[in-house]
Amino acid sequence: MEYTNLGPSGLKVSRLCLGCMSYGDTTKGWHGDWVLGEDESRPFIREAVEAGINFFDTANMYSKGASEEVIGKLLPEFTHRDEIVLATKAFLPWRNTPNAGGNSRKSLFQAIDDSLGRLKMDYVDLFQIHRWDHSTPIEETMEALHDIVKSGKARYIGASSMAAWQFAKAQEVARSMGWTSFISMQNHVNLLYREEEREMIPLCEDQGVAIIPWSPLARGKLARAWDESTVRSETDGFGKTLYTQNVDADRDVIEAVGAIADARGTSRATVALAWHFAKGITAPIIGATKPGHIGAAVDAMSLDLTEEEVERLENPYLPKVPVGVVSTAPSFGKVTLKNG
Repeated sequence: MEYTNLGPSGLKVSRLCLGCMSYGDTTKGWHGDWVLGEDESRPFIREAVEAGINFFDTANMYSKGASEEVIGKLLPEFTHRDEIVLATKAFLPWRNTPNAGGNSRKSLFQAIDDSLGRLKMDYVDLFQIHRWDHSTPIEETMEALHDIVKSGKARYIGASSMAAWQFAKAQEVARSMGWTSFISMQNHVNLLYREEEREMIPLCEDQGVAIIPWSPLARGKLARAWDESTVRSETDGFGKTLYTQNVDADRDVIEAVGAIADARGTSRATVALAWHFAKGITAPIIGATKPGHIGAAVDAMSLDLTEEEVERLENPYLPKVPVGVVSTAPSFGKVTLKNG
């Protein structure tokens, strides 16, 4: 396993982060059809730890909090608290009522306390805002996050998908007031969605902010042939909204992934993840629900794609309207996803 500093901090993380949205409770949340319960999740947590992964990412809304409960219970079975980097997120509503969501001071303080209770931990290493909140002044959000860090409930803070100007504004507010700033950006990046290359990734590279993309395999589309499907691909409502543009170009990208995988004698997932390392991504957030998923991801770190292979993977891509970001603030449990 390779390790690196998370952005401008001294925090050491594995070059792979295990995303924990797939672990929780099959009866809770909008992704219950493909989520794994505690017993089913255990082998993947063990394998990740044994592979040297020390970076785990969850959120308060995954399985309505059950993901945090499962991770909080399973991680101590295989490792020590000081050996892992645990990240969680807040923003999306956890109850259909005012203040139960968003990035206000009240909501963020409630969210971190609730998350720590489910995780059975005294602190999280990385506390992230899941999206931008248009209804809360960014000054309020950044001061609240700063105070959460100073209270000892979080060591560092990060952000997830938003516009580059919003991220820059948040960082400048923190800088000008002497508050804690974001060390990481968890955005949507993969071979089928590269819009972040326009502004967000250059901004993060210029400022030394870590890039830890979600869905690096495009909800698994890059890990299988075009005409293959899975339970998740059939039932993941949010995932179905992400890859509906320029489908012919997407097919060409997927076929290029398959061709290179065959030529290299490796898996499609390994090739698609190797592209992230070729582009200087800090740590893609991988999912693992089947045997071989973690092994394929580990193999990607040692697969050095040639310039010609990178060009072959990227050439079919066509620009897309941004997707996967929230366009309005949560209001009584209702969130609008901007999908073009």
